[in-house]
Amino acid sequence: MRPARGLWYGTSAGARLARGTLWGPSMAYGLATRIRAGAYRAGLFATHRVERPVVAVGNLSVGGTGKTPLATWIASWYAERGVKPAVVLRGYGQDEGEVHRATPDVLVIEDPDRVRGARRAIRNGAQVIVLDDAFQRLDIHRDLNIAVIGVESLGEPADLLPAGPWREGWRALRRADVAVVTRRRATRLAAESVARQITCTIGSNRVAMAYLGISGFVRLRSGEALGRDEVRGRRVFAACGIGDPDSFAAQLRELGALVRLRAWRDHHHYRLGDVRALLSAGRAVDYVVVTAKDAVKLRHLWPADGPELLVAELTLGWESGGDLIDEALSNVATTTYSDTQG
Repeated sequence: MRPARGLWYGTSAGARLARGTLWGPSMAYGLATRIRAGAYRAGLFATHRVERPVVAVGNLSVGGTGKTPLATWIASWYAERGVKPAVVLRGYGQDEGEVHRATPDVLVIEDPDRVRGARRAIRNGAQVIVLDDAFQRLDIHRDLNIAVIGVESLGEPADLLPAGPWREGWRALRRADVAVVTRRRATRLAAESVARQITCTIGSNRVAMAYLGISGFVRLRSGEALGRDEVRGRRVFAACGIGDPDSFAAQLRELGALVRLRAWRDHHHYRLGDVRALLSAGRAVDYVVVTAKDAVKLRHLWPADGPELLVAELTLGWESGGDLIDEALSNVATTTYSDTQG
């Protein structure tokens, strides 16, 4: 995604010119998404039901809004209440899927066909299906459709793909049962402003706000837990391949760390050369810190005699609307299906 980020957010004359040449394809993409959504509403394309209730989590833009942490939180919410959850996602190799597998008592199925993946999960005992990154997956019926809007993403270009990072326009929020506004480095006032805008689109009592923050660190090898203050005043080399690397660096700085950032494209596949670069960078700092999404891919590459990587633990905390989410998830848990067709 790094080349795309340079195109989408670049301020140079070349970047602006390149975006201009993509205006036509973006218009065509937007028209195609609206026609597709209309065809599903009209019943021209089939929307399949599965034998268990479904919660879908997704967003309007590409990456960095917190949809995967929210999907993890929802799966844990059900597991803690004795309802067996399965997270079903498209799968990009060893990142989101492996992050979800680290959550206790959660079944994880990776399948680009979400209907097939959901039915496979049900055969393996799932009582509720949580779809990660599925707001645009209209081929499967969902009992609760959650749209995630990152405050930081709203400061980005509003162009649709391929000229910008947006999959759909703001009006697509009308499909959402609930909208969750997330923030990492933005202020709460900024989040409240976004929440008010969304309320004007989908109505009141359907918007929640959550903060995604670093709650602590874990040593990659030993699993030793460390507090947030561990990086205060320390030189930190932050390495990540995520949708919003700047927020990761900003959150470390808020904890008092002296940060250098190395960002790869989202879903980056780490190689031995990357590990050598991290080992070299680690000699000049106190800690190399990565996200959980990066740690699952680095774990099998990191040398046993190398310095301990610190893995930042991200926690989702509700700032408003947590009771709305609890009620919505509880209602889904009581949904039953006798008809497996559709």
